[in-house]
Amino acid sequence: MVAQKLKRGLERSALWVYGGLMRCLQPLLLRKIRRRGQQEPVYLYRLPERLGMYDTPPLLPGAVWVHAVSLGETRAAGLLIDALRQQWPDMRLLLTHSTATGWVQGQAVMRSGDLQAWFPWDTPAATRRFLTHHQPRCGVLMETEVWPAMVQACQDADVPLFLANARLNDKSWRSALRWSWLSGPAYRGLRAVWAQSDPDAQRLKALGARVEAVLGNLKFDVQDQPEAQALAQRWRRGWTVGDRAPPVVMLASSREGEELLWLDALLAHKARLQALTDAGVLWLLVPRHPQRFDEVHQLLQSRGLSVYRRSALPSNALSWPAEAVQAQVLLGDSVGEMPVYFQASDMALLGGSFEPLGGQNLIEAAAFGCPVVMGPHTFNFAQAAELAESIGAARRVHDMEGALDQVLAWLRQPGELAEAQAQGRQMVAQSTGAAERHAQALASALRK
Repeated sequence: MVAQKLKRGLERSALWVYGGLMRCLQPLLLRKIRRRGQQEPVYLYRLPERLGMYDTPPLLPGAVWVHAVSLGETRAAGLLIDALRQQWPDMRLLLTHSTATGWVQGQAVMRSGDLQAWFPWDTPAATRRFLTHHQPRCGVLMETEVWPAMVQACQDADVPLFLANARLNDKSWRSALRWSWLSGPAYRGLRAVWAQSDPDAQRLKALGARVEAVLGNLKFDVQDQPEAQALAQRWRRGWTVGDRAPPVVMLASSREGEELLWLDALLAHKARLQALTDAGVLWLLVPRHPQRFDEVHQLLQSRGLSVYRRSALPSNALSWPAEAVQAQVLLGDSVGEMPVYFQASDMALLGGSFEPLGGQNLIEAAAFGCPVVMGPHTFNFAQAAELAESIGAARRVHDMEGALDQVLAWLRQPGELAEAQAQGRQMVAQSTGAAERHAQALASALRK
């Protein structure tokens, strides 16, 4: 009993210190957002909401609040939201984000009567103001977004808070254990957690989370996008010279440093470069973060490569012009068009996996028949990466040079490439249903 009281006292003290530190960091947060807003103006939209201050009317009390921090989480949230609307056709949605790409993507799932807002900076005052203003029926955090002050504020306001599509890699788990005075109460304060996989569930339970079930990964519930497919087909026809379409290889969702790795590997060996050139490869580079589009463009040009940017297309253009076909690299500097890019490509190098960043989402690529070559770092999608590799929908390599060798191998063995494309589609088709399971779990939890 004494030990438990001491532990609770230490946890309260840790949360108090954390709240004070987060208040002190507010000016740095605002400075960072204003700096990001110079390149992505969406960051400056309704800026006071970052501190839990509102000049817009709230929804009527009782909305379902879903928090999706950025682009990937928002796409997954969209699948869950569609399933929730099947449960509650009249559901009012409060959708929050922390990044501009999340906000832009989130607009696609909004309906009349819904509301978007910024997730507040995690101080006791800002989180209390957020809940007092919006008065949600419940909160659903996506994947990893567990913030100590927000969890405490929800407990104080009696707002049930859930963690959906939950994942926790080994590195993050060990970090959370080191900060157990903060992470422990935060994870224990969640009403229920629905994990992506058994290893995720085990790590979350070790932190004290109430893992109710393993429901799979929402991102497997990728929906067909016929408009994206039609646009991709038009692009490919536009890239065709004569009667031969060039093989299109994408560096997908690349992170800082990976474009340079690709360039160095591409230009390092003349024989491999010549083989890729002879094969007629058309390179498509799609950086993960919009604020890096110009930087990547300048890098490519500094190495003497001819580049055509997606943003150079007129808004009503359905195909790429002749000068795009003559370019060595197409730069995908747009947001929200990954389904088009994947369906326009024959294969992709998986961004985030060639630097120790955990890898980007390979499930969407597989769903659209675009097999991936992945580097050694895929801990953000460990289960999907292992499954894709085991069935041949993906190939793992040690570095970027190995990735280019694999590109050549698939180009020389079109039968193997076609099999990898088919295996990816089949993998996704056999792993769907997580959205409906999550929606049913939330409905059940709210009835308790």
